[in-house]
Amino acid sequence: MQNEKQNQLKVFISSRESACDECGTDLGSHAWIVLKGEKGATCLTCADLDHLVFLPAGDTALTRRTSKHSRLSAVVLKWSRSRQRYERQGLLVENEALERAEQECNADASQREARRGQASLRRAELDEEYIRQFAAHVLELFPNCPPGRERLIAEHACRKYSGRVGRSDSAKNFDAKAVRLAVAAHVRHQETNYDELLSSMVERSVARSKVRDNVTKILNLWEQGTT
Repeated sequence: MQNEKQNQLKVFISSRESACDECGTDLGSHAWIVLKGEKGATCLTCADLDHLVFLPAGDTALTRRTSKHSRLSAVVLKWSRSRQRYERQGLLVENEALERAEQECNADASQREARRGQASLRRAELDEEYIRQFAAHVLELFPNCPPGRERLIAEHACRKYSGRVGRSDSAKNFDAKAVRLAVAAHVRHQETNYDELLSSMVERSVARSKVRDNVTKILNLWEQGTT
């Protein structure tokens, strides 16, 4: 992967104090940001990349297979002071794509060891009791969501590293608005072609506009059970 695609989505690990220009959140140093224009920056949540998981660089086979399966991905870059250039740290990819790629690498012993290490890192990001409670509140608000989705929504919303919606103060208090935002994000990414639009470098506001009616329809179905 020596030559990055010019139009590939990029996430930068900031080397200085950063703030999101959209939500105003103080991200601190070493924040994961998406550049906006010449000087602006957004957090992963505002960039709609916060449902992705981090796959560190180093395992060529796993990276190749995951990239093949992930509808949306972003290369993660960090500035090297010693080399005076941005260096690739890994990829943000869909969790389901990573798990599928890990299964395909199952025949190789070294790959299995790498897979166990990656799975351990992802488990470490999760607070099990918090996720269980978040999932229960998803079901309270959306009793007709497909079985098992409440767990997926909670896991994606509550991962510790990203600062995503499930880690906000309102979400920690299980505020209905925060839970609804997490469910809407899940629907947008999993039930529409939103990720394909982002991957095609469609402007985020345009992509959201294209899928908005479909997202609203699905949320109403999950909430009310109408047909």
